[in-house]
Amino acid sequence: MPIRQPIITVAGHVDHGKTTLLDSIRKSSVAEGEAGGITQKISFTSFPVDKLKGRCFLLDKSGIKLDIPGFLFIDTPGHAAFTNLRKRGGSLADLAIVVIDINEGIKPQTAEVIEILKLNKTPFIVALNKIDNISGWRKQSENLKESIDLQSINTKQAFQEKLFLLQGALHSYGFNSELYYDVKDFTTKLALVPCSGKTGEGVPELLMVLCGLSQKFLMGRLKLGEEAKGVILEIKKERAINYIEAILYDGILKKDSEIAIATFDKPIISKIRILEEVLPISDKFKPTVSVSAATGIRFQLTEQQNVLSGMPFQTFKNENEINSLSKEVSENIKLDKQGIIIKADSLGSLEALMLILGEENIKVSRAGIGSINKADVISAKANLETSPMDSIILGFNVEEDEEAKELLKQSAKIRVLKDNIIYKLIENLEKFREEKAKESRRETLMKLAAICKLKILPQYVFHNSNPAIFGVAVEGGSLKHNIELINENGEEVSKIKAVQSEGKSVEEAKKGQEVAISLPGVAFDRQLKDINFLFSNINEAQYREFKANKELLSHEEISILQEIAQIKRKAKPTWGV
Repeated sequence: MPIRQPIITVAGHVDHGKTTLLDSIRKSSVAEGEAGGITQKISFTSFPVDKLKGRCFLLDKSGIKLDIPGFLFIDTPGHAAFTNLRKRGGSLADLAIVVIDINEGIKPQTAEVIEILKLNKTPFIVALNKIDNISGWRKQSENLKESIDLQSINTKQAFQEKLFLLQGALHSYGFNSELYYDVKDFTTKLALVPCSGKTGEGVPELLMVLCGLSQKFLMGRLKLGEEAKGVILEIKKERAINYIEAILYDGILKKDSEIAIATFDKPIISKIRILEEVLPISDKFKPTVSVSAATGIRFQLTEQQNVLSGMPFQTFKNENEINSLSKEVSENIKLDKQGIIIKADSLGSLEALMLILGEENIKVSRAGIGSINKADVISAKANLETSPMDSIILGFNVEEDEEAKELLKQSAKIRVLKDNIIYKLIENLEKFREEKAKESRRETLMKLAAICKLKILPQYVFHNSNPAIFGVAVEGGSLKHNIELINENGEEVSKIKAVQSEGKSVEEAKKGQEVAISLPGVAFDRQLKDINFLFSNINEAQYREFKANKELLSHEEISILQEIAQIKRKAKPTWGV
């Protein structure tokens, strides 16, 4: 039975040298032509076995007999597009190379890649790139192990220190790692391959490890299926013509084949008008009538409206098969009646986000591909009534459209969180939910009683008695109607009947405000003339509840509570204890 090329994803933190390393493998110079030295799009490289043998002189020495027809390398821009590399049932990649700058270690984007590889159970190796930047490093031998051993004492010590730090960081993610030549069992240890994309050192060793792992562990899953299957990566425009770039990961696809593209709803069924395959070690395409997996392809369809990146496709045989394909897509996006709203730039990204949210037990009520729109904001607004914790929209690698922006200006309580790192998004979501939970607990707590301290302004007495109407400055806390007040000696005064500011009734006054209050049954001259401060009257049970939840109170509120307790304890020393 024929076998296909293993798909190797090259991923890691931006600027850690993924493309430069891949350039060194394929002996090209793509990195030089990229804007700012950063990969702007997913690119694939077909690397046939004859080129592989020519690039890796160690294959003959190591005794590895190659049955695979080569590799299909996929270079991803940073991390955002990496999440799009998914097929039905998991990762598109058979193997991954996680590129880490040995001098910088694991960065947020690297961490995200590692977590997604773990979730998808994708085997990977680590390329410890930029060894040439270690102080004093010199290439001492064509053999990488010898070259490491022959470094100067200081350089070797610097290398070991960086290696140990990285091994410790990987251990925190659940991986025991060793330099590739020390690994006895690749099923229990993660292989680390020191290398330099710039000088090419370690590249033959990297290829040798990939070949060995592919031959030993992947052969069973590389058998070519009868049905052509792939994933759409990008919709591109060239000379006013829309092309679809995709990866064919199984089977044989022919020109004029009818394919079905899975969506959330009804699948798109279309014939292939133009079919092209990527040339070996190139980003150019050649027209073809038939193409075999695994490879990068470009095609035109007779019907390609509503086709989005991340969508899976396969050759169309019958309606039942296609319905089951769309069912698989919808099953990966399981929604709940109550939950947050999420948007992503592609189907693959959306699935990855759903997968990780599921691991965190976070429910989703609405999900979609593309910009955050008016309908998303309306859904979040509805959540304000039923579940304020869910009045949030997560946007992965997307922005709000103009309608959504306008609507959000009128809905200040709705939070929109955006990022192109999933784990950052989820961290920010957790912070938001913690804040909301704290707000909710505080609201419940503050219903017990108000915490308030008022300074009497004796120059502003508007009515002397029954009711006494006079000015106060809010020293701290919150002043509202119906608060019972005590004076600084602990004597009960009265309950506030009304609060006014500049002649108008107000519901609440905060610290720094000067307002007039009305106290029925009080004669100012007789009861308050020699009093400086008034406090809200809090009983012992309320005080204990506030004390037990002091993390929900401000420093100012805690200070006022302590003053009230001291006043009360003058009359009863055990009060509130």
